[in-house]
Amino acid sequence: MLKNISVQNYALIDKLEVEFTNGLTIITGETGAGKSILLGALGLIAGSRSDTQALQDKTKKCVVEANFNIKGYSLKEFFIAHELDYDEITSIRREINPEGKSRAFINDTPVTLNQLKELAEYLIDIHSQHQTLTLNGSVFQLSVVDAFADHASTLEEYSEGFKKYKALEKQLKELTEKEAQAKKDLDYFQFQFNELEDANLKADQQLAMEQELETLNNAEDIKSSLSKSAHELTGGEQNLLSSLNEIKIILAGMAKFKTEINELSTRLSSAYIELKDISNELETLEQDIVYDPKRIEALTIKIDAVYRLQLKHQVKTIEELIAIKDDLSNKLLDFSSLEAEIEKVNKELSALQKSLMVHAKKMSASRKKSIPKIEKEIASLLSSLSMPNAQLKVEHIESETLGINGLDKVSFLFSANKGSDFKELNKVASGGELSRLMLSIKSLIAQLTALPTIIFDEIDTGVSGDVADKVGSIMDKMANKMQVITITHLPQIASKGQSHLFVYKEDKNNKTYSNIKRLSSEERIQEVAKMLSTGSPTAAAISNAKELLKS
Repeated sequence: MLKNISVQNYALIDKLEVEFTNGLTIITGETGAGKSILLGALGLIAGSRSDTQALQDKTKKCVVEANFNIKGYSLKEFFIAHELDYDEITSIRREINPEGKSRAFINDTPVTLNQLKELAEYLIDIHSQHQTLTLNGSVFQLSVVDAFADHASTLEEYSEGFKKYKALEKQLKELTEKEAQAKKDLDYFQFQFNELEDANLKADQQLAMEQELETLNNAEDIKSSLSKSAHELTGGEQNLLSSLNEIKIILAGMAKFKTEINELSTRLSSAYIELKDISNELETLEQDIVYDPKRIEALTIKIDAVYRLQLKHQVKTIEELIAIKDDLSNKLLDFSSLEAEIEKVNKELSALQKSLMVHAKKMSASRKKSIPKIEKEIASLLSSLSMPNAQLKVEHIESETLGINGLDKVSFLFSANKGSDFKELNKVASGGELSRLMLSIKSLIAQLTALPTIIFDEIDTGVSGDVADKVGSIMDKMANKMQVITITHLPQIASKGQSHLFVYKEDKNNKTYSNIKRLSSEERIQEVAKMLSTGSPTAAAISNAKELLKS
């Protein structure tokens, strides 16, 4: 329930603090005194949009803060989901700075306007005389039927499933579009991949092939040079190794006479061994090199293919070509996985659709079952409000297509008089009739839902006398289960409240301000008497006021 509200710098309000109690609270005051201003401040708490025109002093910020007792309303999950501190006495604050920027807080934690609205929907229902138009809305009408159908858990489970269903539909659409585009590219990617795959590319292969081809193309010259070099080292009587061997023998004989000669002899022996080894390798290399026209042709074709692929893909190395091939391979695999994912999503959609259909059929059945009860109870309430022949007919249409609320659409049709045809509310109901119908519906819903606070802003428009007294009685009955706050201009309703707040204007420092006070028992008699009179309260009006307040 709403415990209190404080308002600073809003419209005609400079600074205001109001405490609220359980049961039925009445708010009265002269026209223009600021009753609707207080309602506007409450609207900010409920998440309505801000407007700098509402600032009383354009140089200061506007602050509206309200405290709610939320114990017993199962709201902990909301606070956990939005990472907010939970407190049984929860504070909601709105701030509007002179530049028009608005900030919202729940228990001093900044929140978005949508988060504020979501919480406010669990806490407060503000209903003005203009909101009777919502009676014509299909969403509101279905919500009334759902309240009577008493299938909140089924509806919540269905709603969550339907959100998932729509998300899967969106995912399937995106995957299908992706698949269609992939199919256009698939053949091209496959051709490119096959071309690179057939090239049998290996890292570090290019340089080796180019060197081998260069060697084969010059095989005769290379063999001749190697053979000549080997001959110079070992061939004929005057070969280099023979001469070195003779010198080595000479130096070996002289080595004992001088250390330096011994060292030179050792070095020469090493050089002889190295040159002999080089001679052997030259001969081996010469024998290994064979002019092979077929190998030359094969290498030329292979290297030309590599050059062509590098030119085509605008790269310079085989490693880059391999990377391109791997990327194409991944794209082809992605297409295969795309088909598998589409099949998976289709299966999930099909299973979820069947589950949703079961829930939707169950809700349809409970909605149909509740309709006669709704029509009967509304007719009874309207009769008590001096509309004995008024009837509400709930027209039910079951679709074959799943929607956010299941398969059902409902339409409220109204007949105010005996023998009149049932028509849409806006075509047959007057303002007073709509007000009484809305009050009847709200009072019934109040018995079925856990809404802590409901605020009526002159919902008594178009009624008076005995009807007004009955309207007040209905509100008083509602207040047994919830907190009811009503702004009224009718004494019959004003006399029903357990608490009475009076809104008034006062002039101070050449400015007009709105203020509010709680009326004492005597002040309340005077206020109700004024509402009964056209001028100053007469003795009869005061007596009448006392009687009303006793009833």
